[in-house]
Amino acid sequence: MPHTHASSDGVIELKESLRWRDVAAVAEGKRVILSAAALARVTAGDDRRRTIVASGDRVYGVTTGVGALSEVVVSREAQSALSHNILRSHAVGVGALLPPVETRAIMVAAVNNFAHGRSGVRPAVVAQILDLLNAGCTPSVPRDGSVGYLTHMAHIALTLVGEGAAMSPVDDRETDGAAALARIGREPLRLEAKEGLSLVNGTPCATGMGALLLARLERWLDWADAIAALTFECLEGQDVIFRPESTTLRARPGMALVAARMAKLLEGSVRIEAARGKRTQDALSLRTIPHLHGAVRDVWTNAADCVDRELASVTDNPALLDSADGPFAMSEAHAVSPDIGLAFDQLGVAIAELGMISERRLDRMLNPMLSGLPAFLAGASGAESGFMIAQYTASALVSANRRDGLPASLDGGVTSALQEDMLCHATAAVTKAQAILDRTALILTIELLAAAQACDLVGCVEKLAPRTRQVFGFVRSDVARYADDRPLAGDIARMKARLAETPVERVVPV
Repeated sequence: MPHTHASSDGVIELKESLRWRDVAAVAEGKRVILSAAALARVTAGDDRRRTIVASGDRVYGVTTGVGALSEVVVSREAQSALSHNILRSHAVGVGALLPPVETRAIMVAAVNNFAHGRSGVRPAVVAQILDLLNAGCTPSVPRDGSVGYLTHMAHIALTLVGEGAAMSPVDDRETDGAAALARIGREPLRLEAKEGLSLVNGTPCATGMGALLLARLERWLDWADAIAALTFECLEGQDVIFRPESTTLRARPGMALVAARMAKLLEGSVRIEAARGKRTQDALSLRTIPHLHGAVRDVWTNAADCVDRELASVTDNPALLDSADGPFAMSEAHAVSPDIGLAFDQLGVAIAELGMISERRLDRMLNPMLSGLPAFLAGASGAESGFMIAQYTASALVSANRRDGLPASLDGGVTSALQEDMLCHATAAVTKAQAILDRTALILTIELLAAAQACDLVGCVEKLAPRTRQVFGFVRSDVARYADDRPLAGDIARMKARLAETPVERVVPV
């Protein structure tokens, strides 16, 4: 049975569960609806919750407080107040707001979790989130202050009950939660037992933002190959390393994929053909392009599988289950995700390595003793510095990535008076990997601009492979050759933005 279905008008229908690509698509603006089966599961979960509440059994976060207050009994009359108070007390995020696209990713991941039917929230709660999503009304969520999954969702949930703040889809201005709901024809919800806990629980923060990061990185991985190909050509690399006779010696799918892509990108290069046999072997920053770029792709695949598994899982505590004696609540730790933390810690390191090899290729182009190209890719007047200091910037970004490469998973931490004495920091692992990607994207952009500059300086554009010539043309359609005639920072920022929004296949099919 398919997990999702995208109808002809582009609306994503949630059936069994979403996949990471669906989450990213909704974050970027697609609409999402529940199938009849998913709605039935939510309704069944609501029925389980009502039965459990009526039984009077002691249930964490329903008839008791939360965290270290889990032994404090909450009366039936106070259970709704507990739900609302959980949102207010947990909405302690600080710092700059998340971009709307990231908040949307979290929201749709939360809907996916509720659609498993094990949280017990009412269909009205899910409908409120869906209406906000589909109307483009995004709650204001501070980026910092969460050790896992609580504060981001608390700020989102405040909007559902008419509190907090949200960005209006009409004029892109912040308004209070009640006004935001009114603009889309909704009224504030009055939460029932357990709903407040369910709204702040689970792993939608790490899962949603992780899905968005996967989509962004996928595009940059394709660009990394294209950029490396142009640099490889400028430096007259030995293309024997891309032949299947070599790559099949290693059982690494990513390496084989990158080698095939590089061979395709360089197919028909007069410059590469003329350089064959010029050197016994290239430096490792050229020779390991298939190995390192391929390894990053393999790690990306592992992270993508991890996010899909998370989306297919129930990540609520407690979960509402069935037995021969009727519904019951089971307290567990499914709202914690060491899987995501470990996967995205590894992905962050992999992205950092991608930036590192890019900076090394950049340095080789700028060093005339290694490249045979004009020093620092500067003009001959002596008054120009070319890309000399741009390499400093790339080196600084590599160093920052190295510092952020330390695993968030090992941070530990103790909260809630030793009740929560083990933290996995999945959300931090994702946001850290995103910061590493932002820097690596800049490094790759600088490498691309330098490679285009090298092509101009040595006059080899007509000798490039047809595909790398299109990559060169993509650069020159927006950024002219550099002659110390303007701040280079502007070129870097403009080209990075273009690369981020342009799929490689739109420029050159590979």
